[in-house]
Amino acid sequence: MRVAPPVVLSEDQKRTLHQWARGRSLPARQVERARVILLAAAGKQDLEIAAEVGISNQKAARWRKRFLRLGLAGLEKDAPRPGRTPTITSSKVQEVVRKTTQEKPANATHWSTRVMALAAGVSEKSVRRIWHKHGLKPHLTRTFKVSNDPEFAEKLEAIIGLYLNPPEHAIVLCADEKSQIQALDRTQPGLPIKKGRCGTMTHDYKRNGTATLFAAMNALDGTIISMCDDRHRHQEWLKFLRVIDDVTPGGQHIHLIADNYATHKHPKVQRWLARHPRFHIYFTPTSSSWLNMVERFFRDITQNRIRRGVFRDVEELIMAIGEYIDKHNDNPKPFVWTAKAADILEKVKRARKALDIG
Repeated sequence: MRVAPPVVLSEDQKRTLHQWARGRSLPARQVERARVILLAAAGKQDLEIAAEVGISNQKAARWRKRFLRLGLAGLEKDAPRPGRTPTITSSKVQEVVRKTTQEKPANATHWSTRVMALAAGVSEKSVRRIWHKHGLKPHLTRTFKVSNDPEFAEKLEAIIGLYLNPPEHAIVLCADEKSQIQALDRTQPGLPIKKGRCGTMTHDYKRNGTATLFAAMNALDGTIISMCDDRHRHQEWLKFLRVIDDVTPGGQHIHLIADNYATHKHPKVQRWLARHPRFHIYFTPTSSSWLNMVERFFRDITQNRIRRGVFRDVEELIMAIGEYIDKHNDNPKPFVWTAKAADILEKVKRARKALDIG
């Protein structure tokens, strides 16, 4: 009769194995292996262990040998297994990746799983798995615009300097206009939200005019100075500048961040600014409206109040905008700018290099 090699446990090993054998939150296979080794250390043979634990004697012998070779570490994890041989070769995977990233189908702008499956000679599920593994999403696209402003770096550093290190005894305002806000009335009333169904709105609507929102956000505390009008010419911009001049403390300088819209640079605007030296204007670089933090407020008011709103006339739209801004100013929250100018410049440099635009 063959005798299995003996198992001798140290006190630490014995204590650990007893904890594993009694463990209620451990994997069942780890508990089972601990019992096998404890019985082996008690002098029992593999046949006896198999009968007591309810496993095959080959399995009992295998874990005895694994413990003698690797110790406790050998009981915690299974040995690596080769698994099933892949049916799709690595060269086929690389072909799918290459086609996805470097080629286009003959009659479309981007690949679908069906079209790629036909072109590569694999199943749709295989294409889907390959794309998921390599992080490829041909159905998605993102827009971008790299500024071509020759003074991009100087303007960027000046504006971010105002955000990160605002001047003392001065006000930093991010100002812009949100034009052509439509007062839309739905042709039929929508159904309210209920369990199992989202709210509904008709896809068609009736236009009842437009309004323009002029807004200046205090970069320090997030409060909004606003004005609504029906147009957005230099006359309306001048009117808004006078509103800002009236509602802000007279002894403080105002650092106003605005975009390159032509009305902001109109000669009459320039003359008005010359007569009001406490106003200091900082224009964002071209194609860089993201530098103006008031754009984030415009996104919020569009998403939270305007897009799903129903307005029977422009006056109702203006009232809704005013109520939203008043509520915002009751408990304002500033948008905190964290990106450094050097990091943004490095990112723009990489984009220029990738696009080969110098």
